[in-house]
Amino acid sequence: MDLSVVILAAGKGTRMRSALPKVLHELAGKPLLEHVVDAARQLGTDDIHVVYGHGGEQVTEQLADLSVHWVLQEPQLGTGHAVAQALPTIDDARRVLVLYGDVPMIAVADIAPLVASEEVGVLTVKLADPTGYGRIIRNQDGSIARIVEHKDADQAERMITEINTGIIAVGAADLKRWVANLDNRNVQGEFYLTDVIEMASRDGHAVRAHRASSEFDVAGVNDRVQLAKLERIYQRRQADALMRDGATLRDPDRIDIRGSVACGEDCDIDVNVVFEGRVKLGKNVRIGPNNVLRNVVIGDGVEILANCVLEDCEVGAQTRIGPFARLRPEAVLADHVHIGNFVEIKKSTVASGSKVNHLTYIGDTTIGSGVNVGAGTITCNYDGANKHRTVIGDNAFIGSCTQLVAPVEVGAGATIGAGSTIVRNAPPEKLTLSRAKQVTIEAWKRPIKKPKS
Repeated sequence: MDLSVVILAAGKGTRMRSALPKVLHELAGKPLLEHVVDAARQLGTDDIHVVYGHGGEQVTEQLADLSVHWVLQEPQLGTGHAVAQALPTIDDARRVLVLYGDVPMIAVADIAPLVASEEVGVLTVKLADPTGYGRIIRNQDGSIARIVEHKDADQAERMITEINTGIIAVGAADLKRWVANLDNRNVQGEFYLTDVIEMASRDGHAVRAHRASSEFDVAGVNDRVQLAKLERIYQRRQADALMRDGATLRDPDRIDIRGSVACGEDCDIDVNVVFEGRVKLGKNVRIGPNNVLRNVVIGDGVEILANCVLEDCEVGAQTRIGPFARLRPEAVLADHVHIGNFVEIKKSTVASGSKVNHLTYIGDTTIGSGVNVGAGTITCNYDGANKHRTVIGDNAFIGSCTQLVAPVEVGAGATIGAGSTIVRNAPPEKLTLSRAKQVTIEAWKRPIKKPKS
């Protein structure tokens, strides 16, 4: 049976105390709603309907690349009413799975059995404190008779610890019929999707419960405290996965993964490292504390010292970086390169064995192999309107405090004298320098502070 997924994402999220719609708040650097859409896609369907309402323009604009069917719910009259907005465009022969845009950690392993079954399925979980949640009322044969909301439950029903997650799977034709018969005669005055379960039972359908593996996988986000708790749980799971892949984490509770990390054997990762986007680490990579790596590929045996930022770049094997270095987009380092403290590299390639060790900016530059770039060197790549390229040949030596004014080329084996400003090509195997005449002013007196009046 073909699957359609309806994701309810129209809630205002008042308890978030934010102008940002709740489903746009982020878990691990990604909006809550995007997590749910990703889970739905893993079920093998592209027929995903997102019901939005509060802050609708922000939601649809920020997540325009999700390629889902956007369905407006206006006004918001409850979960049953929300589902009803999406149903007209869903074929009767399909199976419908209902998910929630504020339940970001939903596990595919938990919802796959709901989809695979032909019965009416409800995802449930047991809680030590079920206050506020709808209780599962079962028949003698163990099937679900109905779901009663906490506010409508009597004292005996409130003692039940098995609760409804709100996640259901049902045939579209049946769901359309039952949703059309919902009423709002309840404490909230809303159309509850949960009432569909009692209708299904009355119509002779066996309603089967599927138990979620963890309460956190089905936990909704209602305020920032809950979001923070889920963040730490999510991050700890990511950390555990890295350790199982062969990484040593100095403190698994002080690492953040906001994307994906592929890790080779025997990597060593210190505290407060943040991974964003797609990160690939080779074998025996050592990452010091307080580093940020975003969309990077790191070769075997690389050492990244403390307090570096690497983004959209590639680093070859046995290279050393930092401390306090920054590799910006399109920086590509070959094997056995040294990048030192307070060095910034942007849109440049550095060939094998070259060193840029201190206080240097390298932008729009091609550096050959075996090059030494002295402290305080700057490639002057921007003329105020356009960027220009610098080329440094193999085995060149760039003296400290040199300015290379692009476009310019330094030949292979050339030496540039310290303190030079190079505006024309420097020939290979020659010493090139550019300095003003040094002068001493004999009669000069150092200024002194004026006494305070």
